[in-house]
Amino acid sequence: MILTIVPVDDESHILPQYRGTAVGDLLAYHNLGASHRCHMDAELLIGMCMDNRVHLHIPPNFAFILRCAGANLNMLSFDVSFAIAVGGICTVCLIGHEGCRMVDVASKREAFVSGLIDNVGWDRARAEAHFDNYAARYGFDNVAEFVWREAKRLQDTYEGITVAPLIYSSVDCRLCQITDSCHSSSNLHRAVEADRGA
Repeated sequence: MILTIVPVDDESHILPQYRGTAVGDLLAYHNLGASHRCHMDAELLIGMCMDNRVHLHIPPNFAFILRCAGANLNMLSFDVSFAIAVGGICTVCLIGHEGCRMVDVASKREAFVSGLIDNVGWDRARAEAHFDNYAARYGFDNVAEFVWREAKRLQDTYEGITVAPLIYSSVDCRLCQITDSCHSSSNLHRAVEADRGA
């Protein structure tokens, strides 16, 4: 599968399925500096990485936000279900980002183990076991591919909910859309190879 990254530099660049929705509002608020409307209740759930370099420009009360390593909501199923069931959310934006430290997390094993030993006094065996128990659940090789797959998992889990896979560019701090087909002119796209085995 070839995934396509679609930047949003103008309202016309927002994919048709997101125009007039909370996803389109998020893209307009963050990327285009659109005037903030008054939001009394959250209109969407945003799942994003806990990385401090990722910051969104959105108005108060606009969204519930779950931040976790790699934007992996698999371990936060109850939180997602609560936002949908009790918060009345019918739209989810899943935001990965370039430069995510969960990419090739296995290569960070020694830094992780050493950090727990040095910073909190764990013994090596405990720190290694902790890493080994969790790393495989969080690590991935390609951010866009992971976000796409996680969005698909959420869409399958919560039928009838819109789930938008997005990626945050560390270069210009803007959000881009991820799609598996061309929706607008080719000069707006950057192709990303994903699911090499498919």
